[in-house]
Amino acid sequence: QVQLVESGGGLVQAGGSLRLSCAISGRTFSTYVMAWFRQAPGKEREFVAVIRWSGSSLYYGDSVKGRFTISRDNAKNTVDLQMNSLKPEDTAVYYCAAARSSQPLLRRTYDQSGPYDDWGQGTQVTVAS
Repeated sequence: QVQLVESGGGLVQAGGSLRLSCAISGRTFSTYVMAWFRQAPGKEREFVAVIRWSGSSLYYGDSVKGRFTISRDNAKNTVDLQMNSLKPEDTAVYYCAAARSSQPLLRRTYDQSGPYDDWGQGTQVTVAS
């Protein structure tokens, strides 16, 4: 099993930036795909970005494309999400997720929460207008 701990959330003004980090520990050798999702109050969980453990194969949700960047930091063993040009509609709890196979990418189901095996507790991001 893999343990995921998110950090970096907070309150920011519209147009500002935040950098989220997901620290990974445990059986990391069994991790193939990492992703970020978010969930706003009263809404379904939404796909944000995904990255293969090797750092390749990056995909983004349409609502964040061009503003958010997902990356791997091998030295720190983290998956980070750089969020720029933040909007009030980006306000949500952001979750890190890990899949123990490459199926989410191979089957192109990476934007669905079901294929992921491990989840973090989430970190709150609030964007003030």
